[in-house]
Amino acid sequence: MIDYVIGHDDAVAQFVVQLIPRMRGRGIMGPYTALGVINGEGSLIGGLVYHNWSPDAGVIEMTGAAIPGSRWLTRETLTRMYAYPFEQLGVQMVVMMAAADDEPLLRQLASIGYMFVTIPRLLGADQDAVACLFTREAWQQCRFIRRPAPIEQKEAA
Repeated sequence: MIDYVIGHDDAVAQFVVQLIPRMRGRGIMGPYTALGVINGEGSLIGGLVYHNWSPDAGVIEMTGAAIPGSRWLTRETLTRMYAYPFEQLGVQMVVMMAAADDEPLLRQLASIGYMFVTIPRLLGADQDAVACLFTREAWQQCRFIRRPAPIEQKEAA
């Protein structure tokens, strides 16, 4: 059984940063908010940090990580992780940055509809990055994510 926590942004951000080797010692800059995923014992097993929010462009960056093998990425987690940017903020796109050699992550993101743009040498002279882009349209079409049913408009009596 898993559950979700909000309001512990700094703890979740520190957890996420420690699980991503290229981010250790650097942290996430600027204002951010986070969603934590906890197991049945109340231990943090995964986290998502939303940062670099650009209201004018309707774009937000999301950085996430989880303890390997923790089985945190359920349909409910996917629903919650995208509800904040798409439903609450009304973004038109979520961006994630990944190392080009992180094939498991890129495979997961491709399966839900992300597009990819490779950026040579962004993570160092010998390390390319991939800008992973998830548009509102891809979110709306994703079969793994539950969205609220549209409210039917009834004519006035």
